[in-house]
Amino acid sequence: MIRNSKVVVVLPAYNAEKTLESTYREIPFDIVDEVILVDDASKDNTVAVAKQLGITVITHEKNLGYGGNQKTCYTTALKQNADIVVMLHPDYQYTPKLISAMSYLLESDEFDVVLGSRILGGKAMSGGMPIYKYISNRILTLVQNLLMGAKLSEYHTGYRAFTRKVLESIPLQNNSNDFVFDNEMLSQILYAGFRVGEISCPTKYFPEASSINFSRSLKYGLGCMRTSLMYRLSKMGLLHSPIFKFNQ
Repeated sequence: MIRNSKVVVVLPAYNAEKTLESTYREIPFDIVDEVILVDDASKDNTVAVAKQLGITVITHEKNLGYGGNQKTCYTTALKQNADIVVMLHPDYQYTPKLISAMSYLLESDEFDVVLGSRILGGKAMSGGMPIYKYISNRILTLVQNLLMGAKLSEYHTGYRAFTRKVLESIPLQNNSNDFVFDNEMLSQILYAGFRVGEISCPTKYFPEASSINFSRSLKYGLGCMRTSLMYRLSKMGLLHSPIFKFNQ
């Protein structure tokens, strides 16, 4: 807990048995009150490892996809009265050591959302990011900044922290259950005018870390472009998309 703010870390998991413990051991429990893992019908021993570590576990009977997993993560965290929610991948690609910095930025009330950017600091490639992913990241981010009038260093990080107000305000259930969920969610955050901060985040690419292949990456990229266009058209009053229909 930070002052009176309850901090909850959510782990959207799928086949993470090899990296879950390493991730968990680096979580700063001096400020984190609870860790919730949502297992998306893993085929390995992710659930058993999580329970052995004492993590609160929610299991999906069938695979709902990355976006579907996150929907359960956030609704569960809100039910647990979280004030700050940090979404961390359990594949050990992002360092949990930054949870404190991200949470304190939110508690300061200067930001509503904090992103762990792989691009700030200029070490994404040295961390092992494939060159095609780096190039596509930079191109997509440039186009999305132009369409959405923002100045983010990247839109595609999976390391994010949110205030309760953000998660209660945006229509997450209207988003895709696939990987483009992340991009739709960030577009909603910008559309609503929430304050977004970024910190530099080193990343590690290794065989056990989760990653989507080239064809899925291409589908994701096209989905991001579609989301940005919907954002711009919605802002112009030319489109009424359900992902930008906000809770009252």
